[in-house]
Order: sequence, then structure tokens, then C-alpha cells
Amino acid sequence: MNTREYDAMINGSVNRSKEVIGLPAEMGLFQHLILKDDSIDEEAGGIGEMLIPFAFEETLCRDVGAGLVPPSLHLWSHSRGVALGLRDSKLPYAAQAMAKLEQQGIRTAVRHSGGAAVPLDDGIVNVSLVLRKGRGKLDFHDDFRLLASLITEAVAMSHPQAAAQIEAGEIVGSYCPGDFDLAIGGRKFCGIAQRRQNNAYFVHAFVVVSGSGQERGELIHKFYEQASGGDSALSYPRVRPETIAGLGELGGPNATEEFAEGIRQALAHRGVMLKSSDRLQRETGYFLDYEDPRVLDAARVLHERYAQG
Repeated sequence: MNTREYDAMINGSVNRSKEVIGLPAEMGLFQHLILKDDSIDEEAGGIGEMLIPFAFEETLCRDVGAGLVPPSLHLWSHSRGVALGLRDSKLPYAAQAMAKLEQQGIRTAVRHSGGAAVPLDDGIVNVSLVLRKGRGKLDFHDDFRLLASLITEAVAMSHPQAAAQIEAGEIVGSYCPGDFDLAIGGRKFCGIAQRRQNNAYFVHAFVVVSGSGQERGELIHKFYEQASGGDSALSYPRVRPETIAGLGELGGPNATEEFAEGIRQALAHRGVMLKSSDRLQRETGYFLDYEDPRVLDAARVLHERYAQG
């Protein structure tokens, strides 16, 4: 795509009726993506451990707020899991439904960033912007617009026709529904959530890139059926699997690395210089990875705080 085509697409992209907030000129880049040839040890407490990515971002967010590291981008994926919202964990048979998933080799955890149950696997790219809080009033909708716009721009890098069809708005029947669901043709491929701390925050998106959206929807639909015990009076998302799709099924990128590269390129086009974690370590001495004791401790705290709902 040339610059003219890119700019024309962005000028008409999702939710451009309001200006989105800007980004810093320099950002850290932390990546924990699972690629096709990766070998993952689910019991090692490394990239396969369910709460580690969330704990990593919690720790990174504190460090961004303290000025130890610049605002950052975190790109990650998980081999096979389901992350629940706090309300999901309070359904009467949630523990039994989670145990059934675990018996199938699907890891489960309750996340702290809001929302409802979502699947995590190597075809889903999680995109998090970790930013410092500015002065004055903060509108979380601005943050959602920012990330929605960035994701649209990332898709446009390789598939401009698909990007031009992206719309934002709640997709009724999808898992983890919200006002900033991103969809093509009424089928959701992305949801956005947020987590705030005292001096920093992160806005997070899960982006279904490759594989079957319907199969993922069926997984979450079955979880809710089991966790609710079939009680229709309870409040939980009524998931219709056909409302979910992967970008590859919608005419967009069909590989996680292709989409991740689109995110990096979209930030570069906005004038953001990304500094890899290795470069940050060389230049500033700052280093953080999944095996860091602070991250492991944060994972333990998250588990103790949210495991029982």
C-alpha cells in the first residue's frame, strides 16, 4: 500500500468522528508471541502459564507509571486457554465448568482488566498499549478509539480492502461484548478492555487473526451453559458462535506475525519509534521478562485475589 492509499483509508476509518489521543514519540516494545514452530511447556511457568502475561503487564504498567521505562507496546499470545471476567467466576457452576476446560488441556484464569470470558490461543494476538496518565480529565473512550484506530491501520498495511470494512460497535451475541467490538460484516474479530493504576494504565485488545471464530464461540457458549446450569434468569453473555470470526476468514491477515508486523508498521507510520526490550536493556539497564520474580509474584497475587471470584 502506498502513502496516498493508506492516508485515504485512515481518513475514513473506524470511529474517526472524534480525534483520538496521541502517542509518545518513543515506546518500548515487548513481545511474547507464539509462532507456529514454537514448543511450549505448559507446566514450566513461562509463556504457557495463564496469568503470567497479565502479571507482566501489571508490573510493566507500574514501572511505566514510575518512569522506569517509557510507555510501551506489548504483543503476546497464549497457547490454549480461557480468560474469565470476574462476573463469570461468580456463576453458580463456574468452578465445575472451569475444571472441565482444564481436563481438556485448556487453562483457565480470572483476569482483572474487565470484560467477560474470552479464548486465548496461538491464533489470537493480544495488543496492549501501556501509557502514563496525563493531567486533567481522562476519557477511556479516547483510549478505546486510539487502539481501535491502530488495529484498523494494522490490518490496512496488508489488507486495505478488509480494513475499509471494519466497524466499531457492540456485536450482540458475541463473547465479551462491548461498545468497541471491531467487526467486519457483523462478525466480531476483536474486543477491547482497559486497566488503570495510579500513574499509568493499559488498554488491551484481543484480536482473532487465524483459525475458526465459530469454534471459539462454541467453546465460550458451552462454558456459559455449564457455568450457569442452564438458568436463563442469570446475567451472562448469550453467545451465538456465528457472530465470531477470525481476520483470515474476513479477508484480512491470516497469520499472527503478519498482523503483529502491521501493528509495528502502523505505529511507525504515526511517527512512533519502537525500542525493543533488548535495546532498552542496553541503553537504560531496564529489563523485564516473564520469569522476573516481580512478575511471578504479581501472578500469585492475581491468582489469590481473583481465583475465587
